[in-house]
Amino acid sequence: MNILQKIFSDYYEEIKYTLHPRPTELENIEKMINCGDPAFGGAMYGCPHCGHLKFVPFRCHSRFCPTCGTKYAMERTTSMSFKLVRVQHRHCVFTIDESLRDYFLEDRSLLNCLFHSVSSVVSRMFFNLNHSKNFTPGFIMVLHTFGRDLKWNPHIHCLISEGGFSDDAFWRNINHFNYTFLRNAFRTALLNEMEARLGPSFKKTKSHCYKEHKHGFYVYAKPNKCDPNTVVKYIGRYLGRPVIATSRIDSYDGKLVTFHYNRHEDEKYVVETVPAMDFIKRLIRHIPEKHFKMIRYGGIYARHRDIDQKLIPAISKEKHQIFLSFNQWRTAILSAFGYDPLECPNCKQKMLFLELYFNHKRVPLEELYEKEMSKSRGKRSSA
Repeated sequence: MNILQKIFSDYYEEIKYTLHPRPTELENIEKMINCGDPAFGGAMYGCPHCGHLKFVPFRCHSRFCPTCGTKYAMERTTSMSFKLVRVQHRHCVFTIDESLRDYFLEDRSLLNCLFHSVSSVVSRMFFNLNHSKNFTPGFIMVLHTFGRDLKWNPHIHCLISEGGFSDDAFWRNINHFNYTFLRNAFRTALLNEMEARLGPSFKKTKSHCYKEHKHGFYVYAKPNKCDPNTVVKYIGRYLGRPVIATSRIDSYDGKLVTFHYNRHEDEKYVVETVPAMDFIKRLIRHIPEKHFKMIRYGGIYARHRDIDQKLIPAISKEKHQIFLSFNQWRTAILSAFGYDPLECPNCKQKMLFLELYFNHKRVPLEELYEKEMSKSRGKRSSA
């Protein structure tokens, strides 16, 4: 049991009956607490030479779990990298005014407004380059609801191609991004979207935002070294990561939790100690609603046209299997911790899969497969 599981296990009853978490919050908390518990099943491996046995428990596959969330980030990073074309990309961050943050916390459906606003602004910036050519960029948007201090701070990280592809298969490179346009257009687009959703009651807040941000909301869009050769490493670092890693939690004494972070403004090392329940509140608010898409694709990355086949991908199809292999459980453990989990400790031979255990019973793989397929067939017939 890691330190985060310990914190949530100790306060589970208090969380459930005093915080009254959303259904998706409670579901992810329970998954994370029981992650790696052998009682929930697993796989049995055995060495064919010496007979040594090893039981590997199931994981929860929750993005909230620091272990499974990291693996999820690796898988999404790989998936994103396959979509990118072999051109320079720019990492942009679209932020909002502090007075707007609570709106997104109270009504999480408003988070869609952030994606719609960023998408329209980026598309318009490239469309203005040449209306007749209709240059379309490729961009990936990722929603982060947290800052380094774990407070509620929704913002969009966006990876944008430095160029666009026209309808007549012509690529135009872009080295200059119009920051003034991005800031002003994003402010206007977001405030208009929110007013359309919230009605006249939002007008006072809207006028306040225009008054306080005469030059638009802050958009970070400086050039960076996001070239095609290092794009997988780059997007993995910035676009896919869990809320907090266990390495950032320094101590827990049953009542107080101490964690650290580097402050975004000046990279100053900050250590913060808070009551356990406050720490839990900060974390669970970042659990998204079920089926809500935190990563969205726009422009040429969202399309499936025949003409897009003329673009050269950043990672060739021949290398896809190689990159995917790094997401497999055995390879991920080997690369992260330096040991092979399926190597027999006695004779150093590779252990083989023997049986699967589910609900305290041995279950053949064929039975599990048929069970899942019958569920799938039932859903399709009812639809």
